[in-house]
Amino acid sequence: MESSFPQITVEGELSNFRPSGSGHLYFSLKDPEAKIDAVMFKNRLPALNFEPKDGMLLRVRGRISVYPQRGNYQLVCEDMELAGAGDILAMLEKRKRALAAEGLFDKDRKKPIPLFPETVGIVSSQTGAAVQDILNILRRRASGIHVVIFPTLVQGDDAAESIARRIEQANQWKLADVLIVGRGGGSLEDLLPFSEEAVVRAVADSEIPVISAVGHEIDNALCDLAADLRAPTPSAAAELVSANRKETLERVIFLKEEIKTALQSKLDRARLLLRPFGIDDLEQRFRSILQPVLVRFDDAKETLIFSLQERLDKYRMRLALTRTSLEAGSPLAILERGFSVVINERSGKILRRGQDAKPGDKLRIRPMEGLVLAVTEKTEKLQES
Repeated sequence: MESSFPQITVEGELSNFRPSGSGHLYFSLKDPEAKIDAVMFKNRLPALNFEPKDGMLLRVRGRISVYPQRGNYQLVCEDMELAGAGDILAMLEKRKRALAAEGLFDKDRKKPIPLFPETVGIVSSQTGAAVQDILNILRRRASGIHVVIFPTLVQGDDAAESIARRIEQANQWKLADVLIVGRGGGSLEDLLPFSEEAVVRAVADSEIPVISAVGHEIDNALCDLAADLRAPTPSAAAELVSANRKETLERVIFLKEEIKTALQSKLDRARLLLRPFGIDDLEQRFRSILQPVLVRFDDAKETLIFSLQERLDKYRMRLALTRTSLEAGSPLAILERGFSVVINERSGKILRRGQDAKPGDKLRIRPMEGLVLAVTEKTEKLQES
């Protein structure tokens, strides 16, 4: 076969991509009908201008080689290039956009993860390594936590329905304070159940806070976006829900001592500040503060009284002058000096000139007191001297 296929080009979807510690790249190329394993040795990596990821559609050039130890053939890749988006990635991207448009990934839907949960639910394969890793960490960090395992399929056609049903059952019976939903690492196809719509909706609708822990740190699933918190691995999820009780207790004790020290320091300072204010000299200190204020008050009072007295004297003088002026112009004052008011009863007017009266006119004379009635005999015009 190696001599028959010295140079071939294969186009397919990248799957089960796994770099080795030695620097070689191991992966598979697949389409809906077939799959072939492939390897790219590290001496060919400098020519690679992108980072391969599961689900990419690649065009790979290389040669066929048989691996004797396993008895299977593989493609030895000389170079590779992007040929477009893979079918799986395109499907996942389309589903992601649709679910995001419904608001299933919105931040305001996220619920806080309890710091000290009493019961942790694990939705995963009960025989998988992920469950064992979680249990080992919980025993070591927080042995008092109760654990409820909801066994489920984690890959295959029936896995998504099984996962969603377990999440719904946990919520229906309120069997946990927080749920860890996940599995260990695997290929893109292995992790697909955790991106199925049923699982994403079950995670988003869960009243119990959900931590998504699917695969390794580089793996991604749509339930990561719907979960209240994403953990890079199942082990990391166990650490998030099991804050070390011993460390927390030590921290509380430390903070208690810190608070006591701070309060004691403030009390000592307060006593030091209050020491000069003993009963014996408190009155003297009070008088030393009050005396200048009293002196200022007395000065202000004297100034105010003097100003008011001065203003009152001024107003009294003005009042006396006004009274004198009013009295000087008063008709009564004029009458008191011997003058009288003469009114002609015929015309009803006050006489100002002798000519205003005619012989026979009755006159009404108004002196200071009483009233005099008279009759005009004649009028004369006085000569001015």
